[in-house]
Amino acid sequence: MLAYLIKYQRRTGEMALEQFETLREATVERLKLDRHNDDPDLEIVAVASASEDHLRVSHSRYFSAV
Repeated sequence: MLAYLIKYQRRTGEMALEQFETLREATVERLKLDRHNDDPDLEIVAVASASEDHLRVSHSRYFSAV
């Protein structure tokens, strides 16, 4: 199953999406980014999903501004 790293700006609704082969890889990257994140409005999430289309349905709030 694929995994995705979502970087979501709560105030603006801006979102960046990166795909990984495993949830472990996405989580390791999320933890690295979290260590250096000093922006309380930036939400960083690692999620496993069968596809990007499925992710857009299951986590639609991140994609509403796109």
